[in-house]
Amino acid sequence: MIKFFHTFMPSPKNDILSGLTVALALVPEAVAFAFVAGIDPLVGLYGAFMMGLVTSLFGGRPGMISGATGAMAVVMVHMIQQGNEVGITLENPIENLGLQWLFITLLIVGAIQMSAGFLRLGKFVRLIPHPVMLGFVNGLAIVIFISQLGMFKENVNGGMEWLSGSELYIMLGLVALTMAIMYFLPKITLKIPGALVAIIVVASITIFGGLNVSTVGSFIVDGGGTGLEGSLPSFQSQIFSLFYTLEGNWGLILSTAFLLAAVGLIESLMTINLIDEITDSRGSGNRECVAQGGANMLNGLFGGMGGCAMIGQSIINVNSGGRGRLSGIVAALALLAFILFGAPLIEQIPIAALVGVMFMVVVGTFAWSSIRIINKIPISDAIVLIAVSAITVWQDLAIAVISGVIISALVFAWQNATMIRARKRLKEDGTKVYEIWGPLFFGSVQNFNSKFDASTDPDSIEIDFIESKVSDHSGIEALSNIAHKYIELGKQIKLTHLSPECKILLLKADPKLEDIIENSIDDPRYYVVTDLLDLEIKR
Repeated sequence: MIKFFHTFMPSPKNDILSGLTVALALVPEAVAFAFVAGIDPLVGLYGAFMMGLVTSLFGGRPGMISGATGAMAVVMVHMIQQGNEVGITLENPIENLGLQWLFITLLIVGAIQMSAGFLRLGKFVRLIPHPVMLGFVNGLAIVIFISQLGMFKENVNGGMEWLSGSELYIMLGLVALTMAIMYFLPKITLKIPGALVAIIVVASITIFGGLNVSTVGSFIVDGGGTGLEGSLPSFQSQIFSLFYTLEGNWGLILSTAFLLAAVGLIESLMTINLIDEITDSRGSGNRECVAQGGANMLNGLFGGMGGCAMIGQSIINVNSGGRGRLSGIVAALALLAFILFGAPLIEQIPIAALVGVMFMVVVGTFAWSSIRIINKIPISDAIVLIAVSAITVWQDLAIAVISGVIISALVFAWQNATMIRARKRLKEDGTKVYEIWGPLFFGSVQNFNSKFDASTDPDSIEIDFIESKVSDHSGIEALSNIAHKYIELGKQIKLTHLSPECKILLLKADPKLEDIIENSIDDPRYYVVTDLLDLEIKR
C-alpha cells in the first residue's frame, strides 16, 4: 500500500502544479495535431483527455504524459481524407465519414496494442541501440522546433504569412521572456514549476498590457475551428458507416490501424526509456502497451482522436517535479476542466508563452553530448545517429527507429561475419586441425566455407569449435555441408567441442553425422543464440 501511494503521488504539490502546467501546454498541441489530421479541434482535445487519464492511471511509466500526437496525426490524415471523399459520393451522403472511420480504426489499434502488451513484446525496445536513441531524441527535438515555427505566422486574406515588424518583435520578446523565466527561476527556487510561472507572467502582461498578440483562441479560429467550448462527438453513426461504407475499404482501415499501433508503441516505449534515464527509475513497457491500447479503444468508442506518449509534455512534467501518476491525472482532468469551464480564460493565453515552453523542451530534449562525441564514436554509429535524426524529420518516428535498428543490425552482422577465423595445425599422426574462432551464423557462412579445401586436405580432419559457437540454422547447414564433402571424398572428419544445443540441432538435421561428433568431457557450454532469445522471451 505504501509503495502504491509513493508511485501515485510521491510529491502531491509538485504533481499538481506540474500537471496544471502540462495541461496548459496540451491545449495548443492537441488543437494543432487535430488540424494536421483534418478533424475538429474538440476531437483532438477530448482524445488527449482520455489518453492522458487512462495511461496515467494504468500505464507503465508514472509521470509520463500521453495525448494526441503529430506522429499519429500524420498517419491518420490520408484515411480521413479518403473516407470523407467516399462519404460525399454515397447515395445518401455522410458528413465527416473519415472521422467515423477513424473511430473504428482506433478500436483495432487498441486491440493490437493490448495484444502486444499481453504477449510481453514491450521488452523488445531494449534491442534499440544507443545511437538510435540519440538520433531519435535529436530528430524529435528538431521536429518540435520546426512545428513551433508555424506559430510565427498569421492568417492574411485566407493564407498564412510570416509575422513582421512590431508583431514579430513582440512575439520574439515574449518567447524570450518565457524561456528566461524557465531558465532562471529553478536556480532561485524549485517549489514552483518555471513553466507555469512563465505562462502566468506572460499571459498577465499581454492581457493587462493590452497587447494584440496571437492567443490560443485566435489560433483555433485561424485553423478553422470555433473555440474550445463544445461536447463529446457522437459515435452512434459508426454503426451506420460500418455496414454501409467499409465494404472494399477494409484494406485501408487495417493497414492504417497496424501503422498507427506501431507508431504509437514505438514512440511510447522510446519515451519510457528517455524518462527512465531522466528519473533514474524503470517503467514497464508491457503495462504501457496494455494501457495505451485500452485508451485508444476508449477513444474509438467515445469519439476521441487517440494518441500515444508525448515526449515534449512528458519532459515538461518530470522537469517540473511531476514524477507520480497524480501529475498525469491532474493534467488530464485540468484539460477537461479547461474545455468545459475555463475555455474563455485558456483562449486568452498567448501562443508566445506556449512556444517558449516548447523551445525549452527542445533545448532539454536535444542530446547535445552527441555533437561532442560524433567524431569519437565508430563511423557506423555516427552514420546511424545522423540517419535516424534525418529520417525522423523527413518521414516519421516509426520509420526512423526501424531504419536505425535495421542499419545497426546489418552493421553488427557484417562486422561479426568478418570475425570468423580458422587456425590450422597438424598433429603428430598427420591429422589436420581447424581451430575455429568467432561466431558461425548466416553472415559468416561464406567466410567459413572458404577456410576449407577438402580436395587437398589430408585423410584425417578435425574441426575444433572450442573458441566458436554456431548461432543459427545457416551455421548448422554450413557445418553439415562441409562434413559431407569430406565424407564423400572418403576422408575421416571429427567435430569437437560443439555445444550440446548445436549437437542436438545438427543431429536433427542430419542423423548420419552422429559418428563424427566427438563427445568430450571438456565441451564448453555454449548456447545457440536463438535458444537464448526464446528463453528470454518466455521470462
